[in-house]
Amino acid sequence: MGTVTNLNRFRKQKARADKRAEADGNAVKFGRTKAERQAAKSTREKADRDLDGHKRDT
Repeated sequence: MGTVTNLNRFRKQKARADKRAEADGNAVKFGRTKAERQAAKSTREKADRDLDGHKRDT
């Protein structure tokens, strides 16, 4: 007679692997590198400074 296998364990392992694969795909599709985030932040901050510099005092 063979050994008893717990099918729940295999089902959960497959679910974890599927989630991990989906997360990796989303990271590639939507993720940005640290350099890209910093560049966007500095551009946004410069635009805010320029806008503040053009405001008229009343």
